Amino acid sequence: MRIGELAERAGTTTRTLRYYESRGLLPARRTEQGHRVYDEGDLRLLREIRTLQAFGFGLEETRPFVDCLRAGHPAGDSCPASVAVYRRKLGELDALLGRLQEARDQVAVQLLRAEAELPSGPAPRCELGTETTASTEE
Repeated sequence: MRIGELAERAGTTTRTLRYYESRGLLPARRTEQGHRVYDEGDLRLLREIRTLQAFGFGLEETRPFVDCLRAGHPAGDSCPASVAVYRRKLGELDALLGRLQEARDQVAVQLLRAEAELPSGPAPRCELGTETTASTEE
């Protein structure tokens, strides 16, 4: 298949495919006329890359998975190098979750403090809040 068809089937652009080719992630096979040609295996590589990127993996982090598929393994994560990338990414995600939990805890403390300091009695009228509420109800 030609580059346009591969891009369409993979849900990406020809520019992206050329970039992947320049990075060595996608093979550069050409016809005698110089046209790029691809097969179903290349589509599989692209789907692997796109899936991993959707999970937050950087392009270089996909390389071990691509190499694993190219080596003939049934899945891109059936090689030790791919498993190592999974472990590293999981550690990064755990650290991020920890930082997010700390931020959430700090916001919760601030909310409790702010709520405790609210004056009793009728709430002050906020024109902006009233207009926003009225316009969203319509």
